[in-house]
Amino acid sequence: MAKPFRHASKQSLRLLDPFNGVVTSPPPIWLMRQAGRYLPEYREVRTKAGGFLDLCYNPALAAEVTLQPIRRYGFDAAILFADILLVPDALGQGVRFAEGEGPLLDPITSAADLSRLQPSATRSKYALVAETVARLRQDLPKETALIGFCGAPWTVATYMVEGRGSKDQAAARLWAYRDRDGFQSLIDILVETSIDYLGQQVKAGADVLQIFDTWAGALPDDELDRWVVEPTKRIVEGVKSAHPDIPIIGFPRGAGGAALWYVSETGVDGIGCDTAMPPYMMGEAFEDEPTVVQGNLDPLLLVVGGEPLEERTREILDLMEGKRFIFNLGHGIVPQTPPENVARLVEIVRGG
Repeated sequence: MAKPFRHASKQSLRLLDPFNGVVTSPPPIWLMRQAGRYLPEYREVRTKAGGFLDLCYNPALAAEVTLQPIRRYGFDAAILFADILLVPDALGQGVRFAEGEGPLLDPITSAADLSRLQPSATRSKYALVAETVARLRQDLPKETALIGFCGAPWTVATYMVEGRGSKDQAAARLWAYRDRDGFQSLIDILVETSIDYLGQQVKAGADVLQIFDTWAGALPDDELDRWVVEPTKRIVEGVKSAHPDIPIIGFPRGAGGAALWYVSETGVDGIGCDTAMPPYMMGEAFEDEPTVVQGNLDPLLLVVGGEPLEERTREILDLMEGKRFIFNLGHGIVPQTPPENVARLVEIVRGG
């Protein structure tokens, strides 16, 4: 029998029950981007912090905004407040967040540019994130799990190459086609530094990890294998070699029919499903796999609220009854979400 997923500092965490083969009703619930701009208390702290990266690298303030949705809603897990682009920033690429524009980076467009990255220089910034995790481990309610995370190499690389967000991730895809060895070198750097980054989060007290591959769906099947599946597999193996008891959730957004293959090949313990995955498929596709399923409410239903929110939430709950399931969204909460709709969602999931 596999060793149960139990963090040494915790006696019992509802979020870990599905990973230990325990079906719970109601299921555990947390939401992607549950800390953020939709909360007035977050906006207040964000103003005090100055820049967005200043907030991410301030352990006291980052811990505070991580705790805010736990105080409001009593979610079964807190997710570390950080950003997937802390990794290229720590590597020395140079990341800045412009109001109304999103992230801006100094683009890396060829193998020659990789010399600008300094993996040995990441420790000081990773240490600040680890300090945030340690503060949270001390301050969270005893029944609340703590989720650490990183961006998957492919998704992080798309920002590094484009120099900003992109609708089609074309710059990274073109480099990957034209210079496979050069692009592989970038992916290799991201794999190794992500293993280190996640390992530090576990040592500091994270109970669960999630790997966000937001742009997995931009790739055809053969490229998905090379740039999404294989790098994620290496991260899972690298983290588990030092921390075999840590559950890892993969979130290959847009992977569609390749999600089952992703699970079997990467070795993740859970799969985050996006809004395009029908709930009946979530329930059926992974029945023969020892895999926890997480998802997949449309975040815009939290904006609308009312009957549409209630109907879809109850439909997902009904279809996932009896499964190893964690209730979540199919992507992150959007800024225009009314906080009272989030409260209502939690109430419905917990039987209200």
